[in-house]
Amino acid sequence: MSGNGSARRVALVTGAGSGLGAAMTDALLEAGYDVAALDIDPSRLSAPSDQRGIMVLACDITNAAAVDACVADAIARFGRIDVAVNCAGVDHTYWLEQLTLAQFDQIIAVNLRGPFVVAKAVWPGMKRQGGGQIVNIASTAALRVWPGTSAYHASKFGLLGMSRALNLEGRGDGIRVMTVIPGGMNTNFFERFKEQNIPLPDSGSLQSPDNVARTIVYALGLPADSALQELVITHPDEPGWP
Repeated sequence: MSGNGSARRVALVTGAGSGLGAAMTDALLEAGYDVAALDIDPSRLSAPSDQRGIMVLACDITNAAAVDACVADAIARFGRIDVAVNCAGVDHTYWLEQLTLAQFDQIIAVNLRGPFVVAKAVWPGMKRQGGGQIVNIASTAALRVWPGTSAYHASKFGLLGMSRALNLEGRGDGIRVMTVIPGGMNTNFFERFKEQNIPLPDSGSLQSPDNVARTIVYALGLPADSALQELVITHPDEPGWP
């Protein structure tokens, strides 16, 4: 239930200003959710903050106090949080000798610590209301490796393991933690490749983030006696995938 007494479910989305986060926000709104849309740069969100059903919040998910405040604001506005989708992510594509410690720390802070901070913030409310769903966006980088992305792999392998553990921890309280493992998507994720003279992936093998977002919304609506624990979703022609 939302704070206005309607039957609309409430979702919190991080990284909502671009890529899969933006697609996820749109898909949830279309599905009838109220959405707290968090982004480090809220100006990237096209929807005005006073639009019915959406609340836009500036948030650096590496800052636990900021995340706690955003969760409190969302609950004050909507009454509860049923779903949290951790889409925020970052990468620096450098081989070990070029990758700085600061870059490594940022990748871990955003991609691994951030979802932990969000889960810790929404968990008590989900327990009180009898359950909830947390969706962590990993990557096929959690299942296979390539050079120049050691920190990114560490963050995504770690996220997959953390999600599995939290899913077990939440079962007794009705909290489900699902990991989504998408392949390459047609987003701005690869823009930095041009500056680093890294070959761009074939655009024909990149899937639409809208497809991934709609699939997640479908998974969120599964009956209570079925749980989608992990979801791998790629373009049919993604190279190197069996």
